[in-house]
Formats: sequence, C-alpha cells, structure tokens
Amino acid sequence: MRLGNLYFFDEFPRVFLSHKQRNFAIWGIGGNIGNVPRRFKKLLQILKNNPRISLKATSPILKNPPFGFLDQPDFYNGVIAFETNMSPRELLRYGLYLEKRMKRERTFKNAPRTLDIDIIFFNDLKIEEKDLVIPHPFWSERESVVKPMRYILEV
Repeated sequence: MRLGNLYFFDEFPRVFLSHKQRNFAIWGIGGNIGNVPRRFKKLLQILKNNPRISLKATSPILKNPPFGFLDQPDFYNGVIAFETNMSPRELLRYGLYLEKRMKRERTFKNAPRTLDIDIIFFNDLKIEEKDLVIPHPFWSERESVVKPMRYILEV
C-alpha cells in the first residue's frame, strides 16, 4: 500500500485568529478532479467570507491513493477546523451546497469528485441519523483524515 505525502500550499496549513462562535467543527475535504489545490483555496475564501464561520486552522494537503474504486486519480485531502453558530444539520446542508457549487456530481460510491466535504467532528456530539453521523464513522481508519488532523492538533 502506497502512503500519501503532505503538501504545503498557500493557506494550507495555517492557524487563524478568529472570533468565538458557539460550536467547534472539523471538516474533512477531498477531491481528485481538476485543480484541487486551487479549489481548496477558493473554498477557504468562501468560508472566510461567511459570517457564520470563524476559521481556526487548516492542515497541509495530503496527496494519497484512492480507496474503494481504484481506477481514478489520486486524491488531495485536508482538514479545516472552525467555529460556527450553525447547527449540525445546517452545517451538513451548507457542506452539500458548497460541493454542488464546486460542480460535484454523485455518480456512484467512491467515484471521482471535484470536492467532498465530510463533518468529522462537531463539538463532542454523537449523532446517528440516516443522513448524518457524527463523528464521521470511519475517520480514524482514513489516512486522509488522520494524517492532516494530526498536524493541526500539534499546532
């Protein structure tokens, strides 16, 4: 199994000074179609401009091989830590909106994608609903989350 490498781009990694919102969340982000580092930078700019999001930190970007469906390009993955006054359900809807805005198409499970956003953690909540599970059920098994998150937790 080939392990991924960490890459450092513009604002990945970065620690932000921000105003306190009431909830702390970590998103896992990924993609493997097009210029993903540029798309991550655009995503970060959108988040900076959202008054309901206060960025805390970004990780370096991990380039790693796909899993599940293997006949596709390598993925770029990272994590973004932030505070928000959104609820978990609002944050889920916002993430899905951003994926769609970045032209994500859901063709089949583990398909190539322009942008994937997963809620990894939201405060210390445990939620198990049909379309919303927090913490993300497989976060600790995925190098694409663990390796970048280890970086921001050390900062």
